[in-house]
Amino acid sequence: MSVLPYPLLSLSLVLMWMTLNSFTIGHLLLGGIIATFASWGMAALRPHKPRIRRWHLLPYLIGIVLYDIVRSNIAVVSIILAGRSHRQRSGFLAIHLDLKDQTALAILAVIVTSTPGTAWLEYNSSDGTLLIHVLDLVEEQEWTDLVKNRYERLLMEIFE
Repeated sequence: MSVLPYPLLSLSLVLMWMTLNSFTIGHLLLGGIIATFASWGMAALRPHKPRIRRWHLLPYLIGIVLYDIVRSNIAVVSIILAGRSHRQRSGFLAIHLDLKDQTALAILAVIVTSTPGTAWLEYNSSDGTLLIHVLDLVEEQEWTDLVKNRYERLLMEIFE
C-alpha cells in the first residue's frame, strides 16, 4: 500500500480543511494527518474504479439535473407558500430499476436526494427495487417514468 493511495482525495481534504480553518502550520499538519487517514480508510474499502463509457453525455446529465433541481425548488416553494390542496399528497413509490452499475446507482441516489421534494430511501439489490418518498405524488406513473426515462436510461448509457 502506498503512503497516499488516493492523492487527489487527500489534497482535496487538506484544501477543504484549510478553507474551513485558519491557515496555520498546526492546521496544515492536522489536515494532512486527517487526509492521510481518510485516504487509507478509502483504500481499505477498495471501491471499484468506475468505467465511464460515454463521457460526452455527462454535461447533458448535469444540465438535466440542475434544471430539475431548480424546477423542484420552485414547486416545493409553491407548495409551502400556497398550502396543500386536496389533490396533493405525499407518498412512497417503489420503482424497479434495470441499472446495475454501483457508481451509476450512487449517482442516481445523489440526484434523487438532491432534488427537493424527493428522497432515496432504500434500494433492494436482490430484486432491483428502489423505494423513494415524493412530497407531491400526484401521478405514480409520471414519477416512475421520470426516474426510468430521464435518469436511469441516461446513466445506463454513460456507465453500462
